[in-house]
Amino acid sequence: MTVLHLADEGEAADLAAFLSRLLHYDRSAAVRLQAAGTALAVFGRPPSFEVLAVRAVRLAKPYENGLDVTLDVTVSAGELLESLDEPAATAAVPGAVTGPPWAGVLPPRGGWRPEPGLPAPDALRALVAAAVAEFRSRTRELAPEGRTRAELDRIGRDIWSRTVGSTRLPVRAVHAAQSLGFLRPAGSVPGEAEPGLFSSGAWLRLRTPYGSVAVRETGVGALGLSVR
Repeated sequence: MTVLHLADEGEAADLAAFLSRLLHYDRSAAVRLQAAGTALAVFGRPPSFEVLAVRAVRLAKPYENGLDVTLDVTVSAGELLESLDEPAATAAVPGAVTGPPWAGVLPPRGGWRPEPGLPAPDALRALVAAAVAEFRSRTRELAPEGRTRAELDRIGRDIWSRTVGSTRLPVRAVHAAQSLGFLRPAGSVPGEAEPGLFSSGAWLRLRTPYGSVAVRETGVGALGLSVR
């Protein structure tokens, strides 16, 4: 059995919180683990947002039982959560599962450059709050016979596909970042970096100190979402 030694109890708690949020949206969620040395990236896809998300985790030391160079495997998020021992800051890597399609499509590792136009954190949270309020208002205005799944999805696409400020980043990416615990109130940790927007080729990446969400343009007027 491969054992991960996390940097401390706080890293274990943050990983547990991330996995719990993924499982809230999908009880059968899978996550892709990629690690080298003492850095671990955990990728997941909450279906409600149609995005991929990644949580970076610090390891105290490379993993045990032969995998001392790299680790790249897709596993059950629920089984990984169950294996987490927060006081001991360890986790046993579950057996591999058949990877969902999203697990095979990841953005480039490097080549990211800063993109201008991203609003301040408080403005980003206000943007999400306004979008949620608009969705609720518009759905309440529907006649009972018109409150169909297709109509709710149409309203959602109209709102969440809008872009943030002068950027090409869709509002849904910011909503996902906030819902997954990546976008926290300013000053939560003294001296922490603010969220930033980056691009590499056809990809956009919203990066915060707690995780990242990236977006890839898949065609004219179409956006596909992923994370590195």
